[in-house]
Amino acid sequence: MKKQRIIKIYHRLTGELIAEGPSGWGITSFEGNYYIRKKYIKTKSFKLSYIPGLCPYKFFYVWLHYDLKDGNIDKMLAWLYFIPNPLLPFIWLRIAVPQRHPSLKTEIVEVKKS
Repeated sequence: MKKQRIIKIYHRLTGELIAEGPSGWGITSFEGNYYIRKKYIKTKSFKLSYIPGLCPYKFFYVWLHYDLKDGNIDKMLAWLYFIPNPLLPFIWLRIAVPQRHPSLKTEIVEVKKS
């Protein structure tokens, strides 16, 4: 039996599950960040901020805010490359979050794969 790693990412303050999916093409770890396929995003709390950014080799992205249910906003918690580098397909149109952020809690669970 093979084991598969499942990554779960929670918002620490609210306890809301932000993302859950398999390590690899589902949730990719790269340069201290997680790049998450949209099908593994479990929240609708990310809102487009319209604040752009530029990485010299990953190209153009936009910041995403996390809207809390009490009306507060966790600003610039995530980002999305909307014009990504074609040589990095694992970042294309994926929501990215830092692996270590005070607002996030990450669990990695190993499950048996049949």
